[in-house]
Amino acid sequence: MPGAQATLAPPPAALGRWDELPRLAAMLDAILPRNRFWNFRLGGTPLPSGPDQFARLPLSSNRDLSRDLTANPPYGSNLSEPLHAYCRFHQTSGTAGRPLAVLDTAASWEWWLDCWDAVLDAAGLTKRDLAFFAFSFAPFIGFWSAFEAVLRRGTLAVPGGGASTDRRLSMIRDLQCTALFSTPTYALRMAGRARALGMDLAAGPVRRVILAGEPGGSVPATRRRIAMAWGAKVFDHAGASEVGAYGVPCPQGRGVFVNEREFIAEFLPVNGERISQGGIAELVVTNLGRACCPVIRYRTGDLVRPRRLPEGLLLEGGVLGRSDHMMLVRGVNLHPSAIEEAVRRVADLAEFRITVERTGEMDEARVEVESSRDACEAIAHDVRNIFGVRIEVEPVPEGTLPNWEAKAQRFRDLRR
Repeated sequence: MPGAQATLAPPPAALGRWDELPRLAAMLDAILPRNRFWNFRLGGTPLPSGPDQFARLPLSSNRDLSRDLTANPPYGSNLSEPLHAYCRFHQTSGTAGRPLAVLDTAASWEWWLDCWDAVLDAAGLTKRDLAFFAFSFAPFIGFWSAFEAVLRRGTLAVPGGGASTDRRLSMIRDLQCTALFSTPTYALRMAGRARALGMDLAAGPVRRVILAGEPGGSVPATRRRIAMAWGAKVFDHAGASEVGAYGVPCPQGRGVFVNEREFIAEFLPVNGERISQGGIAELVVTNLGRACCPVIRYRTGDLVRPRRLPEGLLLEGGVLGRSDHMMLVRGVNLHPSAIEEAVRRVADLAEFRITVERTGEMDEARVEVESSRDACEAIAHDVRNIFGVRIEVEPVPEGTLPNWEAKAQRFRDLRR
C-alpha cells in the first residue's frame, strides 16, 4: 500500500456497527482523487464494502498528521477542497504533540453543529435556557462549535471570554443563566471562588452543566462535586478537533454514547484486556461527515471502556485518560482518572498534579494536592485499598499548583 506508515489493526471489536460503511465508501470514492494525504495512504486499496475490507485500511494517528503538517506547511495535505473553499480555521490543543491546523468548509461546519445538536438534545437544552460559556474562545474548536450550535438552536448564548472568574460568576447570577458550558476543572474552580466570595451557587439559576475539553466529566466523584456545588445536573461530552464531537451524554451519567450515525468506532485492546468483558481499550474513530478533511481509522489515544447496550454503544465512565498517560506502578496499571476519583472523594475542590518518573523498569507516581496532610494520607489509603498499590501523596500550599481554565494539564510525565 503506497505510503502507509501504520500497521494493520487486529480484527475490529464486535462492538462496532457497520451499516454506515456504504457512506464511507462513497466519501472515499469522491475525495481520493483530490485529497493528497489519503490518496497517498489508501491509493489502490479497495473501498470498504464490509468489516473485513474496512480492517485492511491502515490505522492513522496524530503522529501521521503531524508529520504531514511538517512536510506540507501550514495546513498539511489532508484537504479535499481548494483552500478558498474553507471558511473556518482552528487548532488542536496540542495534548498529543504540536498543535495541528484544522480547516472546515461551510458544509463540514454544519456537520459539527449537527453533532453538537445530539449533545444538546441529550442535555435537554431549549430556547427557554440562557447558556453561559466560560471559555476564552482561543483557536480550540470545541468552544466555538458548542457556542454556534447553541446559537443555531435559538438559545440565548452569553460569551464569557476575556472575563475574570469573579466577573463570570456575577454575569451568571445577574443574567440568570440556566446552563453552564465549561471544562470540569474550571467548573470546580468557579465553585471554589464562589465559596470564597460567599456565593451559594446551588441556590443560583444554573440547572445544567455541560462539560467539554478534558476527561473528568464522567469521573463519578468529580461529577458529584460539580453537581453539588452548582445544584445542577451534569452532562459529559467527548470529541476531538481533528475528529468531531463523537460523544453524547448518557442521561443516567454512566459515561457517553458514541454517535454512531456520524462515526464508526473501533477498539484496540490495551495491555491484553478483553474488550468483550468491559476491559479498557483505545478508541479508534472514523468520521463520516467531514469529507473536506476526514480521519480514517484514527487512533485517538483515548482510553475507554466500551459496552454495547440496547440503547447504543456506551463508553462507560467517558474518556478515562490518554494511552500515553498510563502508568505501570509496581505491576499495577493506573490511569490519571483513577487518581482523580480518589482526590475528589476526599479533597473536595482542591487542585492536584500527578508526576510520573521511571525507576528501572517501573513507574513511580507522586501526587501533589493543595490540601491537608490528613487528606493526602486518606487519598493514598484509598488508592492502596482499591488498586493494591502505594503511591506518594503530599500536601502543598494553596496556590502552589497551576490553575486551569481550558484543558487541564495535571499529568507531568518525566519518563521520556
